[in-house]
Amino acid sequence: MGHRKTHAPKHGSLAYLPRHRAKKPVARIRYWPQITADTPRLLAFTGYKAGMTFIFTIEDRKRSPNFGKEVMRAATVIETPPILILGIRAYTKTPYGLEHLTEAWMKNPPAELERALVLPENFDTEQMLQKLTDQLENIAVLRVIAATQPKQTSLSKKKPDITEIQISGATIPQQLEYAKQLLGKTVTAEEVFKNGQYIDVAAVTTGKGFQGPVKRWHVTKLQHKGRKTKRGIATLGPWNPHHLMYSIPRAGQMGYHQRIEYNKRILKIGKDGKEITVKGGYTRYGTIKGPYILIEGSVPGTEKRTVRLRYPARPPKETPEEPPQITYVSLDSPQGK
Repeated sequence: MGHRKTHAPKHGSLAYLPRHRAKKPVARIRYWPQITADTPRLLAFTGYKAGMTFIFTIEDRKRSPNFGKEVMRAATVIETPPILILGIRAYTKTPYGLEHLTEAWMKNPPAELERALVLPENFDTEQMLQKLTDQLENIAVLRVIAATQPKQTSLSKKKPDITEIQISGATIPQQLEYAKQLLGKTVTAEEVFKNGQYIDVAAVTTGKGFQGPVKRWHVTKLQHKGRKTKRGIATLGPWNPHHLMYSIPRAGQMGYHQRIEYNKRILKIGKDGKEITVKGGYTRYGTIKGPYILIEGSVPGTEKRTVRLRYPARPPKETPEEPPQITYVSLDSPQGK
């Protein structure tokens, strides 16, 4: 048999073009699922990725060939200090989509907020809340404006990340009452999610800079005797159409794109970060000081990246009712020391 030509078609979905850098390091959630619940609840939470470890757990998915056995799983640790509810924002439905109606802010926001926003001298909270109540029949969607508290983590940053989180469940008047109760208070991850449930994770991936087509699109390297280039493409496309097609793999930005990964399972929601911190701390992150969430599998982004956790948009049909039974969490040093 003669030499067999390597077959490596272009990888990478064209659905994600253009592959340019994300606008912000904090992911934007464009879709919020509707949940049917008797009580209103927040649909998302924000945390900071600390690193990865591995765990042993009892397989509880009935269809799995390992059902009932102890299995090893990779796990991501996300530090989740309580989020502060700064405001309530109401939207109304128009023929052109949702439109901002009105909003209410807490009275004395923390000083750190000045790092992210230019704040007025004082908010007239009562007047704002009255306006929200008066506009009740026009409200289609209610969201809270939440700020993270990075000061409570090992991060060196002090500037809070401000995000909108949608409220779902029950009726709009009940949602408004719920939002009023939360205004100016902090919310923990336990109040939003429960152990064992599936969530979607939105984050900005690790940036890899400007890369060539072999690394960026996994095209075949040209033969070693090729003229001019080896790590490029053999042709820029057909004679006609007489322009460069968008589907041609070219060099350019790789990584630092916003991505959302569906159906990641929460293995554990913990309060004390010391019980999950590996020896010597997580590489490039350090120790976990407060509450955390342990998620099965990997999560987009590098250490310290702001990660948004959302209720699942398309949850699996069969989900175990009980939270997973963890038998062992590895606290070995990731640096092998």
